Amino acid sequence: MSISAVEIDLPLAQAATVTQDTLHVDLADGRTISVPLAWYPRLLHATAGERKSWRLIGKGRGIHWEAIDEDISVEGLLAGRPSGESQASFKKWLASRPPRLTLMRPPRVKRRRGAQRGPKARSD
Repeated sequence: MSISAVEIDLPLAQAATVTQDTLHVDLADGRTISVPLAWYPRLLHATAGERKSWRLIGKGRGIHWEAIDEDISVEGLLAGRPSGESQASFKKWLASRPPRLTLMRPPRVKRRRGAQRGPKARSD
């Protein structure tokens, strides 16, 4: 019995969108493939600005994020392959990043009912 190889023409990527938890890639054949962002830890830990800054590579065979040094192929997405980066490599990359600040809102001040907001108006 012989096995023959089948050549498959992979569609090319046209656009990418990264949400809080999902990577969406629009393909030239009209499909959109969506995968969990947890598959790509660098994208998961990227800032919103870094996530938006991508470019197509290989005429659409893949997507590259320069600021986080991440490349994702259409072939890998269609095959359902998450990142192959080792834990050690990812931890080293994560440690090299500047700490991200978390903005905190000041505590809310409760006002008593009927309390005036601002200077009292003088009555002469």
